[in-house]
Amino acid sequence: MLERILRIEGMTCDHCAVQVREALEALPGVRATVDFPRAEARVQVPEGLSLTALTGAVAARGFQARPVEDEPRTGDGPPRSVAIVGSGSAAMACATALAEAGVEVTVVERGTVGGTCVNIGCVPSKILIQAAKLVHRQRRPAIPGIVPGPGTVDWPSLREAVVERVAELRHTKYEAIIEGEPRIRLLRGEARFLDPRTLAVRTEAGETRLTADRFLIATGARPAIPDLPGLAGTPYWTSTEALFAESPPESLLVLGGGVVACELAQAHARLGARVTVVSRSPLLKAAGEAIGDALEAVFREEGMEVVRGEPEAVSHGAEGFRLRLKDGRELSARHLLVATGRRPNTDGLDLAAAGIDTDARGAIPVDAHLRTRQGHIYAAGDCTALPQFVYVAARAGTVAARHMLGEAGAALDLSVLPQVVFTDPQVALVGLGVEAARAEGRSVTTRTLPLEHVPRALADFDTRGFMELIADERDGHLLGARLLSHRAGEVVQAAALALRAGMTVTDLADTLFPYLTEVEGLKLAAQTFTKDVSRLSCCAG
Repeated sequence: MLERILRIEGMTCDHCAVQVREALEALPGVRATVDFPRAEARVQVPEGLSLTALTGAVAARGFQARPVEDEPRTGDGPPRSVAIVGSGSAAMACATALAEAGVEVTVVERGTVGGTCVNIGCVPSKILIQAAKLVHRQRRPAIPGIVPGPGTVDWPSLREAVVERVAELRHTKYEAIIEGEPRIRLLRGEARFLDPRTLAVRTEAGETRLTADRFLIATGARPAIPDLPGLAGTPYWTSTEALFAESPPESLLVLGGGVVACELAQAHARLGARVTVVSRSPLLKAAGEAIGDALEAVFREEGMEVVRGEPEAVSHGAEGFRLRLKDGRELSARHLLVATGRRPNTDGLDLAAAGIDTDARGAIPVDAHLRTRQGHIYAAGDCTALPQFVYVAARAGTVAARHMLGEAGAALDLSVLPQVVFTDPQVALVGLGVEAARAEGRSVTTRTLPLEHVPRALADFDTRGFMELIADERDGHLLGARLLSHRAGEVVQAAALALRAGMTVTDLADTLFPYLTEVEGLKLAAQTFTKDVSRLSCCAG
């Protein structure tokens, strides 16, 4: 038997490591251990089994493998200089960590400083969603005795508030930090690689060349526009236009059933638009069928239309947009929002000149240390194949900086990754779902607690939703949680901490939670593994 050590690219959690191990051990005579934090597989291989067979087995599961001995040298010692392409969360987390360590950093930005989240993503969308929620509560108060109001919206003032708050946060969290750190230099221009060690940056003054000891690619992503006949050249909206529209839409067609589609569709419906969501698959498919069905019921109850179908063509005229589905149905609205996913901003970087590969979407594969195929070039954020969350991007930027500085063990650990969708009710996920847990060979047991058994939801007169816990049937260890509730985005972090601590459902059921909080629902959900909670008194321990 021979031992081969492989670097595995594309893993994002322990479940990925299990998939890699299973792929390798499916080969005759192979035994493997896979370390997710180290992005490494140690493989016992019978003589005669080729390296190509090993890498091919890993590739069949969607990952990339290469021998550790083939990795390029990253240079001796920590870097003196680092060039970062992009200025969003991943870029700034990396830049500030490096600058604090005395490294000279050049940040190259072709557009607005701050990236997606603060400018055209998280911040403006959450303001719009909160405004829509307040209007909805005025028009349809949940608690009896509250007289409904008109819920009037002053759109210009709302839009101005969004623009001003975005500008404020962009300045305090990005621009002011760059201006106040002498080791960070902002170079405005568009970058592309000339070779693995050189960037060409096109600025207003002409082209300049930039070299550095290390590089970080943090160019983010943009809306992915489908190749739909008739769509090109029309004034369709992406999420950016939907967030900063000059006037509120009278009617809106939303293409897509993912996070952005659901959040913005409900917000605009609550602000007065007639909204139709068109999705090829169930809403929030990755969250599971139960959540998708429940959220669709909420949307319909609020007056939205949800249509399952495959778009075939789009046309635009004086009356707005008309969408034809492949089954012959036609839908129309004044505006069309395309929210069918995002694609990495990597196509203008000439990554081939740097010797860096991308996947079919254009995403850059990285290992757990955020290194690309070129060991001195790192990538982080939405331009990679990592989950597209701003907190993942920021953490990845920090890990990349720590690894550049010589912390060999610095690795991105996504084994406990809380996720939130800011619909109302909110959707929140953490840990393994049932299918993923079974794929790991777990014996799974689950319990689902309807919110009608959560005292806080009863006091709020809003019992839409549920809390589901997934546990290992053999030892009771918590494996995951799926939540649909008014404050699910806050509740999910308690579940994340329980997972991080390795708690069992018994541990969770025996933990004290304040009464009349929504997070108490986690305790009640844990108690359902052994009790009928409908027969418990209030705050029964």
